[in-house]
Formats: sequence, structure tokens, C-alpha cells
Amino acid sequence: MPADSAAVITHSVEDEVWVIRITGSLDHDNAELLGEALSHPDAPRTVVDLSRTEFADSTFLHVLLQAQRQHDGQGRRLVVAGPFHTIVRRLFEVTGTEGYFTLAEDVPSALRV
Repeated sequence: MPADSAAVITHSVEDEVWVIRITGSLDHDNAELLGEALSHPDAPRTVVDLSRTEFADSTFLHVLLQAQRQHDGQGRRLVVAGPFHTIVRRLFEVTGTEGYFTLAEDVPSALRV
């Protein structure tokens, strides 16, 4: 993991959808920031934009899985958007979690899901 690419997490509302954008690398040191952003209670749908995410580890995946369960339990939708960096795509593939999430090619596609 590049040492100089710590995660920057921003969020906004677009078309009544809570959009979270992650730039850089997500790991055990900063995954809780994603958890906080994912806990927005009012949006019927959340899009997590990973197009600028260079690295993600199992801590990130745990946070995302937990958010998926919470969204499901609340009748809300969680969509994970790319395009995905090879390392991020590989994390989903190796762990077998790719099918657990609704994946979209990009944010515009995720907003239409």
C-alpha cells in the first residue's frame, strides 16, 4: 500500500441518493471513517464510489459488509460503484463477496439502479 495515499472520504446528496466517494487507500487505520459515512439514516439509497480507491483491505470489506446488512435490514439499497482498481476488484473476487453487493460500472450507472 502506498504510504502517501491515505483515504479521503467525502459525501453528498445527488438525486436523493447518499453518495460516498473514497479517494486513496482504505485500511484498518481509517475504515471507521467509511462506517460513519455509511450510517447516514435518511437516504433510501447509498452509492459508494470506489473509482478513486487504490487499495482496500479486509477491514474495509468488513465495514462494507456490515453496511450492506444494515441497509438490507432497513429496506434501503446499497450500490458499490467503480470502475474498480485491480486491487479492489481482486479483494471482492478472492473473498467471494462480489455477488453479495450490487456493483455498478460507475456512479451514473449506480444512480440509475
